[in-house]
Amino acid sequence: MARPLMKIVGTFCGRSLDTYFDCGGGRDELMWCRDLSRHAAGEFSMAVVQANSLVEDASQIESGTHGTFVGVYDGHGGPEAARYVADNLFQWIGRFIDEEEGMSADVLHKALLATEDGFLSIVKKNWSNMPLLATVGSCCLTGFICGGMLYTANIGDSRAVLGRFNLHERGVVAVQLTPEHNACHESVRQELRLLHPADPKIVVLKNRAWRVKGIIQVSRSIGDAYLKKAEFNKEPLIGKFRLSESFSKPILLAEPSVVTHKICPQDQFVIFASDGLWEHISNQEAVDMVQNSPRNGIARRLIEAALQVAARKREIRYSDLKKIDRGIRRHFHDDITVIVLFLDHSLASKSSYTGPVLSLRAGK
Repeated sequence: MARPLMKIVGTFCGRSLDTYFDCGGGRDELMWCRDLSRHAAGEFSMAVVQANSLVEDASQIESGTHGTFVGVYDGHGGPEAARYVADNLFQWIGRFIDEEEGMSADVLHKALLATEDGFLSIVKKNWSNMPLLATVGSCCLTGFICGGMLYTANIGDSRAVLGRFNLHERGVVAVQLTPEHNACHESVRQELRLLHPADPKIVVLKNRAWRVKGIIQVSRSIGDAYLKKAEFNKEPLIGKFRLSESFSKPILLAEPSVVTHKICPQDQFVIFASDGLWEHISNQEAVDMVQNSPRNGIARRLIEAALQVAARKREIRYSDLKKIDRGIRRHFHDDITVIVLFLDHSLASKSSYTGPVLSLRAGK
């Protein structure tokens, strides 16, 4: 089987970077990684594994005088929305930082909504010749470290988990920073019912999973225009995607949940990962693994641990799972992206940074 590679492009420490990173060495041929590198407030490890025919996840790290920005974009229906977010979100953040003369939760909120508006305008512009673009969406998880603060925002069901040293428990405990917008949670189903009181089918249990309108599990996303604007719930969109009833209120939202956290010396690291990881590993299991393992390659090892669980669930060996090709592999697990940011408190608490200039994007 030919070895497919993910291209990670950008600049690192002032050097042009246009390199294929591949774990190789007899490992999973659908996995790519940056085992350990520096960012402005510490070190990081990054890995991605492909399951779909096309990688629908995208991700990025931007680090420099502004601090450190991380994005994990879990696409569905295709890669276009995730790639659009990776291409545009960080630029919007920079624009709003300049306008408001500093980083804030409001900057992150406004940048995400601007990115959503931008993608929907692309859908509208291409409606006549690319109607299926209206069915493409992405979850969006972001983190920004600057001035001793960690700003996180989430749209969808990716997750950011903080590893914090707890003196009473004499160990590192998992603290989930971001709420999830997935209909598997009763609170999300209740929110949807309150927003759509006249629609008894706003959430439906289908194939043993709660789904919004029986279609999608997340209640918030970037994109998915056909579930947000009635103008896209008609021809030329093919019938299998169109809802039988019209709607005046968006079924899905793009409203982010934004959380601000002051970084303290007890905060050791943050795991940013798409839902594919958390489907197989709990928060505390992931934190324990990061705490008790060498930093080098930890993102890759987290993914490998998840894949071992996925293999056991299907009663096959992990060594056999690694031989299954992309596309078919989606029957066993999803695309998975993991970025682990290790926090150096002395660096993270600074108001300005002179650390490595780095810009990485993972995605085809």
